[in-house]
Amino acid sequence: MAVRTSNNLSERRLTFVQRIWQLNWGLVLLIVITALIGFATLYSISGGSTETWVSRQLIRFGVGFTLMLIVAAVDIRFWLRAAFLIYGVALALLVAVEVVGTVGMGAQRWVDLGPFQLQPSEVMKIALVLALARYFHGIAHEDVAQSRRLVVPTLMVIIPVVLVLRQPDLGTALLLLIGAVSMFFLAGVRLWIFGAAIMAAVAAVPFAWHYLHDYQRERILIFLSPERDPLGAGYHILQSKIALGSGGVFGKGFLQGTQSHLNFLPEIQTDFIFTMLAEELGLVGALGLLALYVVMLIYAIAIALRSRNQFGRLLAMGIAATFFVYFFINIAMVTGLVPVVGVPLPLVSYGGTAMVTILVGFGLVMSVYIHRDVRLPRRAQTEEL
Repeated sequence: MAVRTSNNLSERRLTFVQRIWQLNWGLVLLIVITALIGFATLYSISGGSTETWVSRQLIRFGVGFTLMLIVAAVDIRFWLRAAFLIYGVALALLVAVEVVGTVGMGAQRWVDLGPFQLQPSEVMKIALVLALARYFHGIAHEDVAQSRRLVVPTLMVIIPVVLVLRQPDLGTALLLLIGAVSMFFLAGVRLWIFGAAIMAAVAAVPFAWHYLHDYQRERILIFLSPERDPLGAGYHILQSKIALGSGGVFGKGFLQGTQSHLNFLPEIQTDFIFTMLAEELGLVGALGLLALYVVMLIYAIAIALRSRNQFGRLLAMGIAATFFVYFFINIAMVTGLVPVVGVPLPLVSYGGTAMVTILVGFGLVMSVYIHRDVRLPRRAQTEEL
């Protein structure tokens, strides 16, 4: 009996190792290279020291990378079964922010868990994609066209978005909303529904403007005309543009950024880290990082298209869409194409929860890759998994 148990355990270990070897190592390499660029940029921000930002970011990356490998090796049927539970836990954490959340930089976005602080809104980005992929996988394609079938997933989106807006965190709320809209589109929701939603959103703009915080209104006004307050609210975006332009084609050189090291830029280790990189490495360095992001995005989309089950396709495409919106908004924000909303640059900006959740998201994408030939039952049969 003991021998049989031992054999079973060894078989499980062998299966896990086999799954690890089946990882998409090209995507893993791209993730590591992008993270190394982030470490180097944080090293430069801290003036050539590893104590301020780099050492802690290395630990966070190590934790996230380990979780990514574990998540990737877990059977995709588990993620199908656990999708709604994970969403429920993430939603409970968002509610906990309202009750016992920690305040930082004027916002209540974190839950203190002792050794570290967790930002539940980051967890919800992945949990929402999981839950929507599970929901749309469980209904027939023709049922997606029925409006009544969209009530539940719409509520699944609206509730966390409202909770995140209350923190307040407009940037993350937008990420959740845009990621969810992409999931609805990928699931086959009719275009007229999107048209109606856009018209309703436009009609609600005056109402929404009334409920925005003063600083949020100011950010939008500054986006439209940063020169209206060059030494006040428009100062940061103007300095960001100056730093981007001063880098030229090849940059000022590693550790040589003046706008960055002379503290002209705010939150340079998080929101404006792309500006720092572009100033020191120039247009070539900025386009190089952008190329890495685009190739990672192509990998994720290709993995989604190769999946033989709807859950895997929606999950990988949802993670890909969220990742795209992540880096697009950050880069567009620091270049003045969209208002400043406080979105970090994935795998590069300093931050614990954001780093770990991004890596877990890629772990799910690689789980789809490893189990791409698994055929998952639809509708009521999913309950039997």
